[in-house]
Amino acid sequence: MRTASNACLPDEATVAAYAADGAVAIRGVFAPFVERLTAGVEALMANPSPRQRSYRPGDGSALFFQDLCNWRDVPEFEDFVLHSPAAAIAARLMGSPSARFFHDHVLVKEPGSSIATPWHQDMPYYCVSGETNVSFWIPLDPVGRETSLEIVAGSHRWGLDHRPRRFDGSILIDGDERVDIPDIDADRSQHRILAWTLEPGDAVAFAFRAVHGAAANLSTRRRRVFSARWVGADARFLDRGGKGSPALAHLDLETGDPLDGPDFPLVFDTGRPTT
Repeated sequence: MRTASNACLPDEATVAAYAADGAVAIRGVFAPFVERLTAGVEALMANPSPRQRSYRPGDGSALFFQDLCNWRDVPEFEDFVLHSPAAAIAARLMGSPSARFFHDHVLVKEPGSSIATPWHQDMPYYCVSGETNVSFWIPLDPVGRETSLEIVAGSHRWGLDHRPRRFDGSILIDGDERVDIPDIDADRSQHRILAWTLEPGDAVAFAFRAVHGAAANLSTRRRRVFSARWVGADARFLDRGGKGSPALAHLDLETGDPLDGPDFPLVFDTGRPTT
């Protein structure tokens, strides 16, 4: 089971900020893994999985590459999941005695890509319930504020799972009557929007229910990101009828079952009972 030195772990102020805002920046902790993660991303882009969900803008601008759930097939990703301090950091931020890996997600916005990532929450897409969770958004290239991930502070506490939509704006689940994400860009001054200038090896940690998005990459450099998603001790499977992202339709689990099995390794566990 993975352990981590106290030097790697977030301090109390960072943990409190994560609880309050639903997102924090963590500086430099994944720097030793950047070279290998970059090699893994390049290998995956050269030979994408069947789960690839890339987008090429209709205006002919550059590709937005995405691929998911490849940690068991890409050795560099497996090394990060099992041997980086990510699991221990996740447990600390979540306030959970354990951290279980949920899935990986590679996102590459090539220079000049006009595709913006719409405001959304991740939780309504995921086949999981529970209150303890965290995503690490880890840039493998320098990221300026203008192309960085943006998060609406405190939105993870709105108490809503908003209706999930596809990139083209269509509703993901037929008959879904949940309310849509508010139009954040209509008046950004009404929200405290978090974003950071980042270096390779930094990370943005954010909750699954945090409302977030990202601008198009109109810069002249690539924006390669490796995302690693983690869940805590209260995670349970939630059947979304294969409509989620990732769909994970092969799972032999029922709603309410512990999220367990080879897809979701328990990487960090203090052995403390949950309450």
